Amino acid sequence: MNLLRLSLRMLRREWHLPELRTLAGSLVLAVAALGVVATLSTRVEDSVLASASQLIGGDVGISAPVALPAPFPARARRLGLAINCSASFPSVAFAGRRSQLLDVLATDMAYPLRGSLTLDDVQGHTRSGHGPTSGTVYLDHRALVALQLKVGDMLQLGGQNLRIAAELVREPDGGQLVTLAPRAVMNLADAEKAGLLGIGSRARHRLLLAGTPDAVHAWRTWAQSAPKPQGAELVTPEQTQERMRSAFDRASAFLRLTALLSALLAGVAIALAAQRYARRKTGEVALLRALGTPRRRVLGLLAGTLTALALPATLLGALLALGLSGLAWHFAGSLLAGIPTPLPLWPALAASGIGLAVLVGFASPPLARLAEVAPVAVFRDSIARRVRRFDAIYLVPVLVALALIWSQSGSARLAGILAASLAGVATAAALLAWLLLWLARRVAPGAHPALRLGLAALARRRGLSVIQATSLSLGLTALLVLAVVAPALLQGWRSELPADTPNWFVLNLQTGQRDDFAQTLKTLGADQLNMMPLAVGKLVAIDGKPVDQLSFTDPRAKHWADRQLRLSWAGHLPPANRVIAGRWFPPHPAQAEVSADTMWRDMFGLKLGDTLRFDVGEGTLDAKVTSFRQVDWRSFRVNFFLLLDPAHAAVLPHTWLASFHLSHGHARQMAELSRSYPNLSLVDVDDLLDRIHQIVDRVSDAVRWVLAFSLLAGALVLAAALAASAAERRHEAALLRTLGARSAQLRVAAACEFALLGLIAGLTAAIGAAGAGLWMGRMVFHIQHFVPPLWPLAGDALIAAVVVMLLGLAGTRRVTRTSPMQLLRDA
Repeated sequence: MNLLRLSLRMLRREWHLPELRTLAGSLVLAVAALGVVATLSTRVEDSVLASASQLIGGDVGISAPVALPAPFPARARRLGLAINCSASFPSVAFAGRRSQLLDVLATDMAYPLRGSLTLDDVQGHTRSGHGPTSGTVYLDHRALVALQLKVGDMLQLGGQNLRIAAELVREPDGGQLVTLAPRAVMNLADAEKAGLLGIGSRARHRLLLAGTPDAVHAWRTWAQSAPKPQGAELVTPEQTQERMRSAFDRASAFLRLTALLSALLAGVAIALAAQRYARRKTGEVALLRALGTPRRRVLGLLAGTLTALALPATLLGALLALGLSGLAWHFAGSLLAGIPTPLPLWPALAASGIGLAVLVGFASPPLARLAEVAPVAVFRDSIARRVRRFDAIYLVPVLVALALIWSQSGSARLAGILAASLAGVATAAALLAWLLLWLARRVAPGAHPALRLGLAALARRRGLSVIQATSLSLGLTALLVLAVVAPALLQGWRSELPADTPNWFVLNLQTGQRDDFAQTLKTLGADQLNMMPLAVGKLVAIDGKPVDQLSFTDPRAKHWADRQLRLSWAGHLPPANRVIAGRWFPPHPAQAEVSADTMWRDMFGLKLGDTLRFDVGEGTLDAKVTSFRQVDWRSFRVNFFLLLDPAHAAVLPHTWLASFHLSHGHARQMAELSRSYPNLSLVDVDDLLDRIHQIVDRVSDAVRWVLAFSLLAGALVLAAALAASAAERRHEAALLRTLGARSAQLRVAAACEFALLGLIAGLTAAIGAAGAGLWMGRMVFHIQHFVPPLWPLAGDALIAAVVVMLLGLAGTRRVTRTSPMQLLRDA
């Protein structure tokens, strides 16, 4: 008979078996949970990346120190992408006898493709706009004050007379808080006409693109392998300024973590259901082998039956995932605001593939072993139950789990930490279970009769008891990480930006203005005032060798060497800084010293003892590198890549940079402050803080949605683990009832058995979740002072143990009432 037809007939005949239905239900719910998690995670990640796109002004781009070759915009046009061309460079503007160095952005009128350009017009009305028209320019407040101009006046830039069409209030800038020079935005054609972008200019050209995700991805993939000018680099949402990039990275890591744990929960549930089904099929396979059926045909029959079950189950799971995703969209619309993309289909399809892979990986060992059942097992059940000490096929689930962790985590560090944590939990649970079983055999003879029955049942099924305890521990660990540790990590992330985080920055503060300015802020109710000196310089040599004659492996080094640098100094190590090599400055060093951030160390290949030469104002300064610092750029404090010792740097020409916190509702007072100190530039970063808080809130909501679906997978693990020994327990109950045991005694025995399993699972899960949370908090999410919520973990672990006991009792309720006649029927 055809093998496929025989498999379908077997599936139709066995569909009434609870084991097969459990396996099918596990697969359906696993694919549904994975699909919903993946779909929701994808859309929230899209939302987060959309926020990043608004910061850089487009979905993707490329920048280079020379004009970009024609194939880059041509390829974008063929893909239907919107295009914005621009160039940034320093230039001097003139107004009468006054002059000012400006940081100029020359752009076409398509700018920005994403986000908004906020302008104040000549009437003082705030509006959103695009790049300036030919003959006009936008200046920020600092430039207007420095040149003593107002909107509508004329200035000369690049040899051309341009009219100031608006005051530049805010622009997409990658999350950058401050710039060294005042900002100007002019028309790209005007800059080209004035020769500001010719050969030898210090302009950096940029091409920004925006469009559908597929088109953006296609162009990005092509651009990564296309020949590029020297020094060119892609501009992506992931490469925004450090404060925002860390927020995006953390958000992605949180979402990957929740999706991954849900997938692992589903895998454990499928494995347990398959194990139970394989045990049920042992007698039938032994009969087929006794009747002369070849081993290969038996294995093919089992594989065909499993395939016939898996295909419709995964299809149903994928359809259910799409339906639930649409429902989640309806209730979680606030998460997806501003994301015009349709509901994606590929996450549900990918979940089907992952579900099939997990099914094959976790179900193949017990089913493959079925084909090796000896024909004599028809007469001797013990032969069928005998398991070899080691079989390489049992490594398949481990390898599948590792592949799942690796593919879904998106981070080698996160994958390693999670795999090590779960392996530790499994090992600890197995060892603890073996230890308790060893103690049970010695304690049972003198215990209460009901307790003795429970302990004896555990000891009699040692292998199965260890599997149950380990599976429950893994499932509870994943649930505790999702339900307790993940919210604690999010809270730790949120607490890094407390309510009084500095939300205003001040540039160009003069030394003589410091005291009066501080007193004015105090009267306004501002706090967290921090002032640091700011000198503008340029790196010209390393160990006496000019930087333009040195070669560096990091392509960023050349770009940074050409830039003006922000230099500062401090007598004490500033907050959010940590010395990781060398020593901090002594009070009066013999020669000038400098402390460098780790990024500068790696970018320029610096080592302790190197000498850096800076041009500052009209003079030079040679400073010896005496320490390297780890800077927490996620904080909104004033931080610098390079810090000089104050003994030698205090004489450098400098202004002051200040930051402070001021609650909302002081717009009028801040306007008066700006008029009282016209030389100052006040930078409001509330918008940037709001973006980061928005990202945290979106991820928090997404984790709660994911947790709801993960609980379904956790319930599957619990049900499958508790049902794994149902057949043996039913047989034992009938035998004990035959020998005179009462139902109450059997219930107490079952309660003791499941209480011990729950205690093992809860204890190891709490310890494992705490360890994984501490490890991930420090190494993946970089929350330096994160402490796992120990008491909630302990309480939830205890509750989990009680739930395991109660669900175990509920599941064995029918078992404890098994009639003695059942024993005779089974015989």
